Amino acid sequence: MKNLASLMKQASQMQAKMEAMQSTLEGMSIEGAAGAGMVSVVLSGKGDMRSIRIDPKLADPSDMEMLQDLIVAACADARKKLDATAAEEMQKVTGGLNLPPGLKLPF
Repeated sequence: MKNLASLMKQASQMQAKMEAMQSTLEGMSIEGAAGAGMVSVVLSGKGDMRSIRIDPKLADPSDMEMLQDLIVAACADARKKLDATAAEEMQKVTGGLNLPPGLKLPF
């Protein structure tokens, strides 16, 4: 029983670390860009869009499809960077354990 208590204590400590990591991520801003930086998007650590910047040169009403594609690409770039940052932070917390995404501790 002593080992089980120790395991539960470790799980509780890991949960506290994960909550702290999630708070850290929430405060982060991750920027993604497309079109050689002509469109940029800033996401929060939770993936919510905080801002978007579009170079005025792209505001051509006859070519809105390209602008729309660049916005989507900038969002995807920011999301990719956010996922990489979150994975890096998770590695710090779990010490390299490959835990399934969304795992809540303690069990």
